[in-house]
Amino acid sequence: MSTLTVPSPVPPSPMIASNSGKHSQRLVLLWTLEPAERDAYLANEAIQRWTKSNQVLVEIACTRSPHELLLARQAYHIRFKKSLEEDVAHHTTGEFRKLLVALVSSYRYDGDEVNMTLAKSEAKLLHEHISKKDYSHEDVIRILATRSKAQINATLNHYRDEFGHEMVKDLEGGHEEEFVAILRATVMCLICPEKYFEEVLRLSTNKMGTDEGALTRVVTTRAEVDLKIIKEEYYRRNSVPLDKAIGKDTHGHYEKMLLALVGHEDA
Repeated sequence: MSTLTVPSPVPPSPMIASNSGKHSQRLVLLWTLEPAERDAYLANEAIQRWTKSNQVLVEIACTRSPHELLLARQAYHIRFKKSLEEDVAHHTTGEFRKLLVALVSSYRYDGDEVNMTLAKSEAKLLHEHISKKDYSHEDVIRILATRSKAQINATLNHYRDEFGHEMVKDLEGGHEEEFVAILRATVMCLICPEKYFEEVLRLSTNKMGTDEGALTRVVTTRAEVDLKIIKEEYYRRNSVPLDKAIGKDTHGHYEKMLLALVGHEDA
């Protein structure tokens, strides 16, 4: 893990303690945890504060490797004396429970081999259910929760070639909007995580009031993984460097620590 230079202690001002100091402390906490412990902490935090729009569990389950997810589940068991699957099942309901328990329980094949015949048949199956707005059908959840990322990528490539558009385009709205959104996040995390994280960063820095929780989470979890690629995607999408966006929306020690992790040359 790279060394994060922590600025001098934050002065004990009530305003700083409730704003930038609080965010700085959270950033340091997340950064100093081992990756599996950090994921366990974030997962528990998401479960305890869970709402139908919370996509953190999907993020952890689908952007980590099978081994990383297994380590996170083990870390969760040790830290919280319960299984991750148990807590997810307890705090969620209905179609969200069906999807999220399946995702966090998964141990996917991690190789590159794909079955093209299977990809074609499952692309048709996905299109059939999504066209009927049967988003939580067991086949949809089974495919997204159990197939390897390479296999899912082949399936979605065939979906695009066969039906003329990306599957995520069919998941941009619907009667069950919150579930459709989390299903869309699942697909993006599995096949194009850099685009998913770019979107999270854009939404966290490009609206009234910065979402420091999301900003801190993405920077600390991706800094040693693929943040360079995410930064490139952010610039391609927004025509503004990520460090400039962070500098505009954050202040003080919190800003300096974020920029250090992002790799800003003046941090």
